[in-house]
Amino acid sequence: MDYEAEYNNRARVPEHPEIIAGWTADAAAYRDEATCSLDVPYGDTDRCVIDLFRGENGAAQRPLTLFIHGGYWQAMDGKIFSGLARGLNAHGLDVAMATYDLCPSVTIGQIIDQIRRCCARLWVLEGRRIVAFGHSAGGHLTAAMLATDWNTVDAALPDDLVPAGYAISGLFDLEPLIGTSINAAVGLDAETARAASPLAWNAPAGRRLIAAVGGNESSEFLRQSQKICDVWGAAGVATSYSEIGGTDHFTVISGLADRDSGMVREIVELVKSLEPRDA
Repeated sequence: MDYEAEYNNRARVPEHPEIIAGWTADAAAYRDEATCSLDVPYGDTDRCVIDLFRGENGAAQRPLTLFIHGGYWQAMDGKIFSGLARGLNAHGLDVAMATYDLCPSVTIGQIIDQIRRCCARLWVLEGRRIVAFGHSAGGHLTAAMLATDWNTVDAALPDDLVPAGYAISGLFDLEPLIGTSINAAVGLDAETARAASPLAWNAPAGRRLIAAVGGNESSEFLRQSQKICDVWGAAGVATSYSEIGGTDHFTVISGLADRDSGMVREIVELVKSLEPRDA
């Protein structure tokens, strides 16, 4: 298996600069028109911030949604993706978008802890459970939030703070990355890769995970999403696997900006499936 070819998505999709430029332009335009609170701090560094986009007509009784950006834990930030809140906002759902510190300044394990602190801060601010959704590295972090024992983070947190997630083109077994160029910044070895891999953790039985992946992505990305659905599903997680036809690693998330897309409808149904709960 040529893991470099399988996991180097920028090489697989040479037009990625234009796609990212489109995300960035749409994000700036949406911040100008949306009802939002920007750069809400949740940690000690400048990148530990949340942008919160309020849904049309409000739905504060429902769980909050949290988008976690990708970039192989070493690139990008939440503001590039502001426009992807459009679809869920149009359904009245509030969308938080997290930014976090990047490798090599921090490790993947530290990023996992940062997103946990982000979720804890959102609980304090909003008093609502969270449906996490994320792309690529953000898909990995989505699964990590589902599999977190929240009582070990803070005894004041509900044990089901993140009861459901939607992981888009996620990575759940990090060991294949060790020999690739991606690892130059991330710095994984066999031990740290396993420690940061949700597939190696106890499955969060009773929670829900949808793993979606672009139909034109590499065989490894297809395998990763199918594998977590199989392994976690056998252990009591309600899992579902789907391929988004005609999309690659970058275009797969375009549906998040469209209120009528299948991806948005699936996340809305995840939120609706969770009974409202008082803080």
